[in-house]
Amino acid sequence: MNDRANTFDCQQTLANGTYWMPFTANRRVRANPAGRIIASAAGPYYHTQDGHALFDTLSGLWCTPLGHAHPGIVEALKRQAETLDYCTAFQMTNPVTVRLAERIANLAPDGLNHVFFANSGSESVDTALKIALGYHRLRDAGGRFRMIGRERGYHGVGFGGMSVGGIVPNRRMFATAMLNGVDHLRHTHDPAHMAFSKGQPTWGMERAEDLERLVALHDASTIAAVIVEPVQGSTGVLVPPVGYLERLRQICTRHGILLIFDEVITGFGRLGENFAAQRFNVKPDMITFAKAVTNGVVPMGGVIVTDAIYETFMTGPENAIEFAHGYTYSGHPLAAAVGHAVLDAMEQDSLIARVRSLEPVLEDAIHTLDGRPGVADVRNIGLTAAIDLVPAPDAPGARGTALFEQGLKHGLLLRCTGDTVSFGPPFISTPQQLRDMVGTVRQIIDTLA
Repeated sequence: MNDRANTFDCQQTLANGTYWMPFTANRRVRANPAGRIIASAAGPYYHTQDGHALFDTLSGLWCTPLGHAHPGIVEALKRQAETLDYCTAFQMTNPVTVRLAERIANLAPDGLNHVFFANSGSESVDTALKIALGYHRLRDAGGRFRMIGRERGYHGVGFGGMSVGGIVPNRRMFATAMLNGVDHLRHTHDPAHMAFSKGQPTWGMERAEDLERLVALHDASTIAAVIVEPVQGSTGVLVPPVGYLERLRQICTRHGILLIFDEVITGFGRLGENFAAQRFNVKPDMITFAKAVTNGVVPMGGVIVTDAIYETFMTGPENAIEFAHGYTYSGHPLAAAVGHAVLDAMEQDSLIARVRSLEPVLEDAIHTLDGRPGVADVRNIGLTAAIDLVPAPDAPGARGTALFEQGLKHGLLLRCTGDTVSFGPPFISTPQQLRDMVGTVRQIIDTLA
């Protein structure tokens, strides 16, 4: 084994296509794998196999707010592996998982007191959709089967989440397998009215009225749930207009429709509160979470539900399984132990308060790009921001690709989707690191423009 490890050529194997990379232009990577291989990481930096340090501008994929190789997490993982490395979640449980559920419920808005664990954002979303269907069926409202998502929404890659999601390239290849009865709200982003917004745009609350259109079209008695990201992350940090989420809540309540907040990205501090629901003071019926709950170290996700939803399921014979759903790794003890270490670090280092203190730093820095050649829009909220580049004529996405590749040469690992660049730096970043990050991006954009 050691001999094989010593002779292994990662670049060559990557060039051969043995490893099929997710959400990646594989042929482009295979043609030039140099610089694409991460060897190690510490704090807010990755280190490539060829020795370059890359500032982690998106906290992995929104999932490593504490940075990398956090000593408290490393120790918790080692200690738990030595104590209880796996525990079946069916009919049995363990203290570390049960206590994590309690801690998460205590962080959530009042009344959301019950946690069902999954292993990813995609699984969390599909779980929430199944809970919505089951809830209505148990209330003799089984005709409520429709799910309402939103254009440009991202809810993972399960068939349920993909169906309610609204990113066209993610849906196109699998269109024949979408869930029946799904419809979509219009998205809220209109650069003509909200370009270069700082925080919540003041225009656009009326976009929530699109839900009334769908209610009139389908009849409320057929709609089970509406699922939205409070801030649409994967499509480029689309911030909700002032009053928009409040209006969605009002409409859902009036028509008996469940409101699900997909907080896989915004949960656990990204907006300077435990959850975006608290930042915007809007209480949904369910919250999905994942990513930051374990700092990306061990996969974990879940759904937090209201007392009313949970109690609706707690009916029938006492020996009956109330919710026929779950995963082999639901509430995995290693993930739960890491979750405790993450929450401990958040509390001990006051990291959510740190996010609030860094928000104006990132805002001031990112908006130095306002109006520069090649920049179509800039927006931000919490410790997250996005830049829309002006697309190259007849080559959409080319400028985003060029920015990503230039970023690698200038010490940044960027997240570019098409011609949009998203930022979600680690909570442990210093103000100067954020300014340097934006300054480097500004220089690259100026060069490309």
